[in-house]
Amino acid sequence: MYKPIKVTDIELSRPLADIEGMDGYGSLQALVRLHGTPIGYIKIPVSDGKCTVAAISKSIQRKHGHAIIRHLLYDGLMTLPRPGGLRTGDLSDIPHPVYNEPPPLVTVAVCTRDRVADLAQCLDSLSRIDYQKLDVLVVDNAPNSTATEQLVRTSYPNMRYVREPRPGLDWARNRAIIESRGEIIAYTDDDVVVDSGWIKAIAAVFAENAEVMAVTGLVVPYELETEAQLLFEQCGGFGRGFERKWCRVNIERGERAASLHGITGKYGTGANMAYRRCLFDRIGYFDPALDVGTVTNGGGDLEMFFRVLKAGYSLVYEPGAIVRHCHRRDYAHLKTQLSTWGTAFYAYLTRSILAYPDERIAFFRLGFRWLLRQMRSLLISSVYPSYFPRDILLARLKGSFRGLYCYKKARRTAEKITHRFGPLTQAALPEKIISRKVTLKNPHAVAVRTVDISQPLRALTDVTDYASVRVFVVRDGNLLGSVDIANRHQSVSVTRLCEAIVDCFNLKLLELYHNPDANSMQAGVLSALTRHSVPTNEGMACETVRLPLDITVSVVIATLDRPDDLRRCLNCLVSQETSRQAEIIVVDRNPSSGLTAPVVAEFSAVMLINEPFGGLACARNKGFMMSKGKIVITINDDVAMPPDWLEKLVAPFGRSDVMVVTGNILPAELETRSQRFFDIHEEFRYGFEPLEADGDWLKSFWRRAVPIGKLGATTNAALRASIFRNPGIGLMDETLGPGTPSGGGEDVYLFYKVLKAGYTLVYEPDAYVWSRYYPNMPSLRHHLYNYGKGQVAYHLATLIFDGDLRALLRLLLELPITHLRRIIHRFYGRNIYPLPLLIIEIIGNLTGPFAFWLSLRRAGREGHRRLYIPANQESIAIPEQMPDKANTLRCF
Repeated sequence: MYKPIKVTDIELSRPLADIEGMDGYGSLQALVRLHGTPIGYIKIPVSDGKCTVAAISKSIQRKHGHAIIRHLLYDGLMTLPRPGGLRTGDLSDIPHPVYNEPPPLVTVAVCTRDRVADLAQCLDSLSRIDYQKLDVLVVDNAPNSTATEQLVRTSYPNMRYVREPRPGLDWARNRAIIESRGEIIAYTDDDVVVDSGWIKAIAAVFAENAEVMAVTGLVVPYELETEAQLLFEQCGGFGRGFERKWCRVNIERGERAASLHGITGKYGTGANMAYRRCLFDRIGYFDPALDVGTVTNGGGDLEMFFRVLKAGYSLVYEPGAIVRHCHRRDYAHLKTQLSTWGTAFYAYLTRSILAYPDERIAFFRLGFRWLLRQMRSLLISSVYPSYFPRDILLARLKGSFRGLYCYKKARRTAEKITHRFGPLTQAALPEKIISRKVTLKNPHAVAVRTVDISQPLRALTDVTDYASVRVFVVRDGNLLGSVDIANRHQSVSVTRLCEAIVDCFNLKLLELYHNPDANSMQAGVLSALTRHSVPTNEGMACETVRLPLDITVSVVIATLDRPDDLRRCLNCLVSQETSRQAEIIVVDRNPSSGLTAPVVAEFSAVMLINEPFGGLACARNKGFMMSKGKIVITINDDVAMPPDWLEKLVAPFGRSDVMVVTGNILPAELETRSQRFFDIHEEFRYGFEPLEADGDWLKSFWRRAVPIGKLGATTNAALRASIFRNPGIGLMDETLGPGTPSGGGEDVYLFYKVLKAGYTLVYEPDAYVWSRYYPNMPSLRHHLYNYGKGQVAYHLATLIFDGDLRALLRLLLELPITHLRRIIHRFYGRNIYPLPLLIIEIIGNLTGPFAFWLSLRRAGREGHRRLYIPANQESIAIPEQMPDKANTLRCF
């Protein structure tokens, strides 16, 4: 069931605080900003109706640490040049640079038609814009009533109202050009809420870069209250990222606009675009046969972006210019909208093919590639039904075919409208576009300039004869290096110069930068730079999310004739420091040996279950079915753990979205060669950094198999018992794992199914156990052989049972390349892993398909469990109040 997502902003220049009052929301999606500049999104689950400052700050530092550092270095370079370099301690106090030149007059055009409620919200936000010279124009397009006029004249007397009788959005946009008073025209839609700094960000780009003729901005969701709104974002939405983009076609060097920038939608959308007023006299007005109000249903913005680039002018995507779009709330309107996207895009292609004969081949290629992408999406949705609704993908594909013929129909309609109402202006569609021309002395020359960053930066205005500039960066007479800027015969503004220097040199701009470990240096810098607004790691450690003590736990241990190891493990378990009620279940995989029962008898509260058939997965499934806890923990019988292990392992379940938690596995000893070789195997080391994975993470791996094996193992894992009742997950697959011909793969396949169902898996390295690695070479060789088989069997399971075609990439391409790389590294002495052990693993891979086939046959003969039948939990006596403190683990 869909839970709404709370959408908000977080400004890092102010101290962070808990975000509360989010009852009913499943998660928080926050736009992280610093000095008003967008940095990126964070998404945090809501727990108990709030998101804590610890969770917020941790997510910000993990996901956007580099971007925060980049922003602060940019501010320091722009506003505080100093000998020796920028000081770390000063960066957090440097003010964000502000353009102080006289601002240009900007006309904001809001084109609307019979949407009074949406328009009122939009105009309210426009009235709060922080900009001095603003002219707001409301263009009422072929209205059916006077409601819009009354709203503007009554509630917003400082805004102008104009009625445009010709129906169609581009007719209204063209009317705004005629009626505009400003040298800049900024367009937005009536269903958006603009940011207070929207116009200031747009005007700064135009003011600082005389060659720029068009600017687009960032469009973020106003709300994500319904599943349809989230689907729109997953389909791409209107957002185009958080990095500024400079785009211009070098027509002097013969570049083709369609080949490089034909898909102009990657630069923005009509809900957030601005132009110099003089541009339209050179390249014409919007084509009235395109966009909303015609049968094409869109494409007017895309076509104008292309026309700007085709004429050789510059277009800039400025993420600091933000508007918030109110997405369609219901599924039917979403489906209609996405269908019209296909129609609009192919109408734009058709129009461009007719208008630009020299670009036809490139546009035909674009249309074909776009069609292939739609077919690929349909194929993926058939393999992964949860990927995206197929009916929407089909509707968009059908809409594309409509776009092939609807443009000519729309042109005839536009001609009828012109005949009825008369031409809007004679300059609307000129016969010939006036392109920007530059006389080049040497088209292949590169300008060379030197910049001293210990002095205030200045624009490079003498490089318009060149397509690129090589800038040598000097500080206090010392050469830091060089950076190449593709200026494409434009001046290089201070903003662009500063961006290029920061991107190239990054932490080297700081004084006393001598640390060769850039990652460690960056971590230290980030901690210092964000201390004023983001709590430090030490502060966050004090605020630990705890799982309520009334959540019960079952620990399942499957054992096979290792009484000494089992006794040591049980001693550690009963010594856990927790007040939580728990049960310990030991599943004996070989009861006939008589080795396990006497050990279990030493622990009165431990339950013994016999499961002589099947493998490890079968034994664990038996334990799951007999368990009574809401959280089920699986460990091996040869592990030991510290006293606080259990509480650390289950703590992430305080978040409702977490269904699996895995912990670290450390060596209890490294005394023998086999133990040391196992320890250096890269696949069995999980690291010391916390990780999270969910359904989006699973889908993010398009061109390679998902590395789920890096997320941990059921040697040390906790799972919500409720996931076993999910028909898409079920119990562990008993065709996989030790004790079956497959030899392994049962745990990663379970994790795969959990992520595929859309749940979250957390790897918590602090919840560690010590494992007794394989003490001798025969046992290690046996394990590696089974691991090789299990790795292949797992991928075959995802291919056969789940239709995951990425398994073929792993089996046929990635796995052989990985083994070849390891062999080469061994040959050159880059690692000490023995080649015979690697060969055993490869043999296991080669026998994996046959082993998996044997496992399937065995399962067909003997049957195996797939459905979870929980034990009767009504008989569990759970006290209403737990003791305040306990030193040992309490059992049922």
